[in-house]
Amino acid sequence: MNNWNSITVSIVRAAEEAISNILVEAGSAGVEINDSADYLNHKNLFGEVLPEVEQSEMIEVTAYYPENLPITELKSDIEQKIKALSGSFDVTNVKVKTNNLAEQDWADAWKKYFEPARITHDLTIVPSWTDYTPHSSAEKLIRLDPGMAFGTGTHPTTKMSLYALEQIIRGGETVLDVGTGSGVLSVASAYLGADDIYAYDIDEIAVRVARENIALNPNTEKISVLANNLLEGVNHQADIIVANILADILVLMIEDAFHLVKDEGYLVMSGIIADKADKVIQFAENAGFFLETRMSQGEWNCVIFKKTENREGVIGG
Repeated sequence: MNNWNSITVSIVRAAEEAISNILVEAGSAGVEINDSADYLNHKNLFGEVLPEVEQSEMIEVTAYYPENLPITELKSDIEQKIKALSGSFDVTNVKVKTNNLAEQDWADAWKKYFEPARITHDLTIVPSWTDYTPHSSAEKLIRLDPGMAFGTGTHPTTKMSLYALEQIIRGGETVLDVGTGSGVLSVASAYLGADDIYAYDIDEIAVRVARENIALNPNTEKISVLANNLLEGVNHQADIIVANILADILVLMIEDAFHLVKDEGYLVMSGIIADKADKVIQFAENAGFFLETRMSQGEWNCVIFKKTENREGVIGG
C-alpha cells in the first residue's frame, strides 16, 4: 500500500497560478483547486444538482507528494516561498496544512457508508462484503460491489426505477437496460421475473463492473451485458426499456425506444431533474408514447410511458 502526503494552501484567488507553480516545483505532479467561484454562472447542461457554496475570495490549492519526501521540510520551504509573494499578493491570511493519506483509504473509505437497504417491498440491496439475512422468503437480495465510480442503488433515481420495474414486470418480459452502470436494474429485472435482459453501457468499465455484479447474484444467467451507445444498432424488440441516465441524454434515445418497444410495452426513464421533466415528457409524447405514471423524490423524477392505442386509464390519454 502506498501512502501520500498532501499540502493544502488557502490563499487569495489572485495567487492561484503562483501558488500552483510553487507546489508543482516542490515535486507534485499537479494540483487540485477548490474555488467557490466555480459554482457561479454554471451552465446546467446535464441536470447536475450543485451544492450550495458560500462565496469567498480565498481558494484552496492542494498538492500530493509520495511519503518518502520529507513533508515537514517541504511545508517549511513552501511557506517561505509564499512569504516571498507578499510584494504581489495579500498573504496575511494564508494557511498551509498537511495530511497523510493511505491509498487504500481512498479506495475503501466509502464502503462504511454503504449498508443493506430495503428499496421496495421485495428488493433489498446488499453490499457484497456484508453478511445479511433476509427477513422473509419474499425478500430478494441484490448483491453489489459498485466501486467508487458507480451507484450503490440507493440514489432516488435508482429507487424510483426499481419501484417502476416492480409495478410493470409480470413475468416473461424482454427488458433492455440502457446505461446499466452497476447492473442493479438488470439484476432486479431478473429477480422480478423477466426472461431476457440486455444491459448496455457506453463505458467499457461500467460493462465490466456490471458483469462482475451480475455474477455475484444467482439466477442471472439470462442477462447479457454489452458495450453500446444508448440504443444505436439494437434490434431486440422489448416489452420494457428502462434507462436511468440524465435528461439530456434520455431524449436522444426516445425515438429508438419507440421503435423497439412492443405494442402495450413500457418505457421507464429516470435521472430526470425537475426542471427537465416537461422536456422529456414532451419528447416522449411526440414520439407516440403516453404517460402512465410520474414519480418524484426531491428534485428527481421518474416517468413510466406506455406504447398503446388504448388511452383509457393513461394519464393524458
